[in-house]
Amino acid sequence: MGTHVIKMPDIGEGIAQVELVEWFVKVGDVIAEDQVVADVMTDKATVEIPSPVSGKVLALGGQPGEVMAVGSELIRIEVEGSGNHVDPPQAKPVEAQAAPTPAPAEVRAESPAVLSQPTPPPSAAAIVPRQANEKPLASPAVRKRALDAGIELRYVHGSGPAGRILHEDLDGFMSKPHTSSGQAPSGYAKRSDSEQVAVIGLRRKIAQRMQDAKRRVAHFSYVEEIDVTALEALRQQLNHKYGDSRGKLTLLPFLVRAMVVALRDFPQINATYDDEAQVITRHGAVHVGIATQGDNGLMVPVLRHAEAGSLWGNASEITRLAHAARSNKASREELSGSTITLTSLGALGGIVSTPVVNTPEVAIVGVNRMVERPVVVDGQIVVRKMMNLSSSFDHRVVDGMDAALFIQAVRGLLEQPACLFVE
Repeated sequence: MGTHVIKMPDIGEGIAQVELVEWFVKVGDVIAEDQVVADVMTDKATVEIPSPVSGKVLALGGQPGEVMAVGSELIRIEVEGSGNHVDPPQAKPVEAQAAPTPAPAEVRAESPAVLSQPTPPPSAAAIVPRQANEKPLASPAVRKRALDAGIELRYVHGSGPAGRILHEDLDGFMSKPHTSSGQAPSGYAKRSDSEQVAVIGLRRKIAQRMQDAKRRVAHFSYVEEIDVTALEALRQQLNHKYGDSRGKLTLLPFLVRAMVVALRDFPQINATYDDEAQVITRHGAVHVGIATQGDNGLMVPVLRHAEAGSLWGNASEITRLAHAARSNKASREELSGSTITLTSLGALGGIVSTPVVNTPEVAIVGVNRMVERPVVVDGQIVVRKMMNLSSSFDHRVVDGMDAALFIQAVRGLLEQPACLFVE
């Protein structure tokens, strides 16, 4: 038997370090060739690391959240044959030594720095709680849902990677009767519990990017209300006529189209700014970043060449990109290269927001909730469908007047949606 060592691969783009996000194997596991053993994260995307060989896991080279250098040892696997690694010869133990020195792989497997997966938790029906100091893994959305439902996550079996609790696990837990020991205390009961959540993986990257953007960009925001009554009527009519054959349209492809048309007159807004080189690059192509919220955090997949896409073509690509991002399947190329970003919280959009510019871009367009409310039209009070756009700009590059004129141009296109298609 030999030892095969997988080293942290060179993912390209001059990256010297990557973050270890998650292990999918543990010491002692027998793995197959091409089986994914870990996820690592660059500045742009999560990358799966497969095993090129079959064998038994001897040691893991780090813990989730650890930043590792390219070329450092990631995992050791016992394989048939000679493998690709030979340990240096060890000094012979002296005769007085009580026990032989363990092999390097054994030392590594028992080292505190090596992560081994916990024993799989029992089934949900058994309701055996985790230990008091064992932190259940779950996304913020799952935690909030559990809190609202009065469920203690330590009683819920997680079926996701590394025992992560998913929405389906909560559904299964709530659908079965449980003993009182498996129920959370009343919402009015006194609580003294607390929880620490490590900032690693995507959450760490989001934190770093947001902090960097707020530190470096001279943000200013501009809010305008838009009457989208005619736009909604057009959208519903198109969905009724073409929805079955071409797919249903949301508001997003209309917003993208309005941005594309308006940017023709405002090239300084479809731009990126390298503040170290002091160079502004104005882009002819409109690569729209679509801010997408997943269970693990916020990602921005990129709708490329939105200026050349049809209404349904862009709609289909937005749907595909959102699914890829939420399932952590988006590639580095799909998560980089945007020239302007569109962000929307949908029905939770509120009245006003102040989105953070997605550097090195200089503008982000934010969409707030659509509501019906009374407005005055031609001296008459009528009910219209209204929606606010809350947009932010980098004041180092975009003047306030240009930002206002750009949003007014978008407004005019959305309020008179026929203009979206006039060349």
